[in-house]
Amino acid sequence: MGTYAVTGSASGMGAAVVARLVGEGHTVFGVDIQEADVVADLATAEGRRTAAAAVLDRAGGVLDGAVLAAGLGPAPGRERSRLIAEVNYRGVVELLEAWQPALAAAERAKVVVFASNSTTTVPLVPRRVVHALLDGDVDKAVGTLRLLGKAAPTFAYAASKIAVSHWVRRHAVAPAWAGAGIRLNALAPGAILTPLLEQQLATPAEARRIKAFPVPIGGFGDPGQLAAWVVFMLSDAADFLCGSVVFVDGGSDAWFRATDWPRPVPARQLRSYLARMREFRRTS
Repeated sequence: MGTYAVTGSASGMGAAVVARLVGEGHTVFGVDIQEADVVADLATAEGRRTAAAAVLDRAGGVLDGAVLAAGLGPAPGRERSRLIAEVNYRGVVELLEAWQPALAAAERAKVVVFASNSTTTVPLVPRRVVHALLDGDVDKAVGTLRLLGKAAPTFAYAASKIAVSHWVRRHAVAPAWAGAGIRLNALAPGAILTPLLEQQLATPAEARRIKAFPVPIGGFGDPGQLAAWVVFMLSDAADFLCGSVVFVDGGSDAWFRATDWPRPVPARQLRSYLARMREFRRTS
């Protein structure tokens, strides 16, 4: 049996993951702003430090895996964009950086980061915001988002999930992660019937917008279905899974972008591609 950390453990998909892992006999340390083994506010630097240190202490410095499910969705409010950036991006990256030695100590650790199909279905997300997050400059990201007015939280959410997906893919193949036996991947859910979605569906205008969004198989996903995917991605069967972003969204991503991926390397990127090949041969 393994030892796992799960953020966002008090509700929704995080709670479903915890229930599944505990049901299989694993030791799980849940992290959330309330009703968790480790109570911490991931929207603050102090909260993230507290969460990272408390989990390491309880796990004895060895983690077989981690599931980063904590996240905030778009909602009205002047500071919502900053909160989204802090929790959805920094609340993943800073904890994983702190936990990397404990994951490496397990030798075959697995990490699942919750992304979103908003990464590919929300149009016109400012690249400047994504780049600012990847550079660690939340102030710059939020400053750009303020120019978008009431739409800022929606773009903040999509940008945070794009940035964290890029972070996963960049780091998954690095010596400190893949080279240390850590398998780092992301899961991109669509509309899952969590308490947040139920709250949105209770508002007629929001409900109409949500139900109009294309989900080819119809309906909404269940948190338990996503938990099953997470458990698979934490298992030995996922040893060869590295740097992947797995969409579990009822077909929405494919509906919008059926021919966008996979695609061949374009000629303008050939030089960069060959340079990466040489770098790999040199460092392997």
